[in-house]
Amino acid sequence: MNSLYNLLIGISGGLFFILLSSFVVRARRAREYVAAKRAFIILLVMVGIFSVFFFLPLPYKEIFLLVLGTFLLIFLVLLLLPIGRVEVKKEIPIERYDERDIPFSRFRLEPGTEAFNEYYLKHPELKEKDDRIRRLPGLLSLKGREAHPLAFASSMASFQFIKDQRYRVDGDTMEALPEYREAVSDYSPAELSDWLKKLAKFYGARSSGITKLEKYHMYSHIGRGTGKYGSKIDLPHSYAIAFTVEMRNDFIQQGPGAVSVMESAREYALIAHIALQLTHFIRALGYSARSHIDENYRVICPLVARDAGLGEVGRMGFLITPDLGPRVRIAVVTTDMKLVPDEYVPDASVIDFCNFCLKCAVSCPVSAIPKGDRELIRGALKWQIDPVACFKFWNLSGTDCGRCMAVCPYSHIPLYSPGIVKFLVKKSGFARRAILRLDDFLYGKKPKPYRGVYIGN
Repeated sequence: MNSLYNLLIGISGGLFFILLSSFVVRARRAREYVAAKRAFIILLVMVGIFSVFFFLPLPYKEIFLLVLGTFLLIFLVLLLLPIGRVEVKKEIPIERYDERDIPFSRFRLEPGTEAFNEYYLKHPELKEKDDRIRRLPGLLSLKGREAHPLAFASSMASFQFIKDQRYRVDGDTMEALPEYREAVSDYSPAELSDWLKKLAKFYGARSSGITKLEKYHMYSHIGRGTGKYGSKIDLPHSYAIAFTVEMRNDFIQQGPGAVSVMESAREYALIAHIALQLTHFIRALGYSARSHIDENYRVICPLVARDAGLGEVGRMGFLITPDLGPRVRIAVVTTDMKLVPDEYVPDASVIDFCNFCLKCAVSCPVSAIPKGDRELIRGALKWQIDPVACFKFWNLSGTDCGRCMAVCPYSHIPLYSPGIVKFLVKKSGFARRAILRLDDFLYGKKPKPYRGVYIGN
């Protein structure tokens, strides 16, 4: 019997050792040193506890196994209880959002111009606060709090690359080759859809999906990019392909440091590159297509990506993806090519997690993320961030911050990447709460950014 007890505790201890050791290695690779250190401490404590077991007299070994077995049984029972069950449905805005109202559009208005005067005549309540922000250093300004000449110049280079592509986002079928248009007619919409999604990943996307293009996906009026400012938006397309690229964790963890905006700009440039390649591919087959990339959106990318089945929109307003959480950038290509949409299933687990987590709201430097429940905004339930407070901080720091993205438990690959963790978080309200408590211990309730300028080896 003693040998059997030793075998059982050896197997249990071995599993704990493998799991914790694996986490420590992954955390160090991700440069999450605080989490790695705290996990290593747990590992040492567990090794000590399980080592003592082998020297205990037989009755104490039975008590130890009974306590361990009871704990595991209680844990398994809790996983099955309907804790945190919430009812969610597809939230559809009944009013379209005007792109002229977003901070990026407002702060491009030139004082004294007709567009400037007309906008603030309609929105006089915004002028004073907007003018105060205009007096701040500005994004990528070397007078910003986080200024770093090399990092900011690198970011500007990426944004300039995107700007240089602005006249390529729109286009017609002039590039189509007749023989290609004829040949592609042999393919079904399902085959074309599958090819497009795989092609996006071939070009470098992390995930991709298709949805039917709806009116609520589109801004109501042009606020920036090509086209006449203030013009109504009505795309002649029926489908949208949405795709993501990964924001590297070791860069985002430095936000709001200078390197975080450097990574953000790099991914905007990368996904613009992917979008334009897809757009030209579709046009070569004789169909109309448009890229929706930074500074040239006609659609609200998180909504399109959500409906394409790529994730759920969380508290911070970002898309929460199954594998990377909010650490993604999104682009969209719209087209008149007939495609087969992917299914969007509302993810109650993400909404429940965001209901009680609050780490993004607590960690936001300017409290731009709400701490309360979702509210009815334009006919749909959502968390509404304060974009002006957020944008003001960007103009003070010179970066686009990303602190909310960095602290989100879904962003922490070392903790969240194992398949069993994803499964449990998806299925169990208790598991979601347990993972948050573990995340609080390993990373902190309000994690501090890595201070330095690390850009890899």
